Amino acid sequence: MIHPQAKNRFVLVDASRGAAVILMVCYHFCFDLNYFGLIHQDFNDSSFWLTCRAIIVTSFLTIVGVSLVLASNKNRRHFWMRIGKLFAASLLVTSGSYLMFPQSFIFFGILHFIAVSSLIASLFLRFFWLNLVLGSATALFGMFYSNLWFDQPWLQWIGFMTYKPVTEDYVPLFPWLGVVLIGLFLGKFLFQTSSVRLPPVLKLKKDGLTPPTRWVTGPAWLGQHSLAIYLLHQPILIGTLYLLFGH
Repeated sequence: MIHPQAKNRFVLVDASRGAAVILMVCYHFCFDLNYFGLIHQDFNDSSFWLTCRAIIVTSFLTIVGVSLVLASNKNRRHFWMRIGKLFAASLLVTSGSYLMFPQSFIFFGILHFIAVSSLIASLFLRFFWLNLVLGSATALFGMFYSNLWFDQPWLQWIGFMTYKPVTEDYVPLFPWLGVVLIGLFLGKFLFQTSSVRLPPVLKLKKDGLTPPTRWVTGPAWLGQHSLAIYLLHQPILIGTLYLLFGH
């Protein structure tokens, strides 16, 4: 959800983020249909829906790592402005979810995670293969290790819990920081190493998309506005369903 604001953008990255946005909106639409009783699905235990969520979150967080690499040559002011926007948006999500779900409000969801993990991952931008190793180890350790000590409310954002907390969105630091670190590795591998470079046609020029990439115009646009879409899509979906089917 974080991306560099630049005159020249990478269509591949924006379109990939846009595809993740489309999947996210579809997932939340089904979740909302279930909330209003229009369908009956188990989003907490169904392997299908859990896998869908894992794919969506993994996609977003991998792109976070890639985007940090692409933005690493920009000035620090832009980086801190983006972090500030993410923390402000996180507070909006927490406040809004508390009003709607007071017993299961979002205290550390994907926006909270992206803000915190971006700060941490920025310290690892100098590394290459080490990010792949650390990222893989972090992800595996976070998935398979748990400890009662981390069940305490003030530590739940870290992960390692013995149970999933009651919240509408939970993206703890472990294992998901590992995905961002792997994204750093991929970003350097694809865009900074001399042996692997994307063809120029995958770049978004100042005057518009080059003809061979016009088919990704829609997803790329969504990817460029992913934060706004994330904040607005649920109020729009829930509001519309409430007007049509609410009691």
